[in-house]
Amino acid sequence: MKSFPMFIRTSGRRVVITGGGEQAAQKARLILKTDARIVLAAPELEDELAALVRQNKAEWHSGPITPALFEGAAMAFVATGCPGLDASLHALVTEARCPVNVVDQPDLCELTTPSIVDRDPVVVAIGTEGTAPVLARQIKTQVEQTLDPAIGGLAAFAGRMRDAVAQGVPRARRRAFWRWVFAETPKQAWVRGDEAAAIRAVKDAIADQASDQAQGGSIALVGAGPGARDLLTLRAVERLQEADVIFYDRLVDPACLELARRDAERVFVGKTVGAHAWPQDRINAVILAAARQGQRVVRLKSGDPSIFGRAEEELQTARAEGIPIEIVPGVTAACAMAASMGGSLTERGVTDALVLTTGQSRAGDPLPATTRHAGPGTTTAIYMGVAEAARIAGDLMAQGLPGAAPVRVGVSVSQPGEAMIDTTVATLASDLAAHKVTGCALILVSWPRHMAQAAPKAPALAQAV
Repeated sequence: MKSFPMFIRTSGRRVVITGGGEQAAQKARLILKTDARIVLAAPELEDELAALVRQNKAEWHSGPITPALFEGAAMAFVATGCPGLDASLHALVTEARCPVNVVDQPDLCELTTPSIVDRDPVVVAIGTEGTAPVLARQIKTQVEQTLDPAIGGLAAFAGRMRDAVAQGVPRARRRAFWRWVFAETPKQAWVRGDEAAAIRAVKDAIADQASDQAQGGSIALVGAGPGARDLLTLRAVERLQEADVIFYDRLVDPACLELARRDAERVFVGKTVGAHAWPQDRINAVILAAARQGQRVVRLKSGDPSIFGRAEEELQTARAEGIPIEIVPGVTAACAMAASMGGSLTERGVTDALVLTTGQSRAGDPLPATTRHAGPGTTTAIYMGVAEAARIAGDLMAQGLPGAAPVRVGVSVSQPGEAMIDTTVATLASDLAAHKVTGCALILVSWPRHMAQAAPKAPALAQAV
């Protein structure tokens, strides 16, 4: 960063705006959002600025401008519209050691004005260090759409209740209490317009030394998607930002963890096929122990937790102990692979069934019948199938799929090292070996409804590049 973002206190302080035209009026509108004393320095004022003076919302300094005018001011804006005059005024302001913004002259600016989303007292400031103001406005529009207009009122109420919370809620529970206020019952009531219900809920919770929601720990099984950070859902990001501790898998991109709260504990519990340094029962035990301590736990899994993610074992463990647990779905590898290929997993009249299956089974169990649902009209996405590629290919051919039928393998889908390998059923195992594919890969087999064994036709999905 070339500029450090921060908020400047304006209470009881002056902000001096030099200029009496439209540029000065724009800055005045911005500062009117604060409680600063606005001083307009110009020999003449346009109508809007003159009205501010008449309404006692600003003071007018029509005399000579000297460095003394700027001494002790919180900031100054130079906005005459004349580049030469602006440069001269800039020299006077800097002589008084007052932070200054010169409109449309970034080289003369110590301060730049951000795009602002105002939910007083919640304020979001978006800056680009003067390089791309249009981009800043676009980001502002996106934030305006996602930040509820009523959230500022809830924040102001929370500020008035801080002393009561400090007295009524034990220190160890306060973070969870405030998370509950801003994420659950009080916030939901406030944003739907029932402020009385929100206030009552907070006060009742304080009287009870925090509500049950705020006291107890919880677990969220969060899908991190196939790897790319920008494929996380908004809900997944919310849970990461609320988490006290995050238990994450080997395939989770480190960039996803950067979205978490800075002081959240991060615990690696990665597992590799055939080498479980963290067996599932140990993972179950540690996430349960953290939740029992009142922590908000995120179990961050690659892909979608409910698709070959062993979510059911963690769900049952938590529910048996009465720990609240939820699933936050993620983008599964099959969907991400189709997106990378620019194709569809299904096609009307060609493949009207999608099968998600695996090449692996639980330790000690027989290998799964991976291809049992494959047949004309299906697209089969095979997870964790690399080690069993020869068996899977043999089963497909035994079911009637021609050996020359195309297969596509996605390696590290959506991640920087992503690769697509085009092969055939007959050469699947040998091509995987030739490309040294051993781990994170998805095998995609499309079997068109009309494919005949004697004259196989390349499926639309496998042709997409």
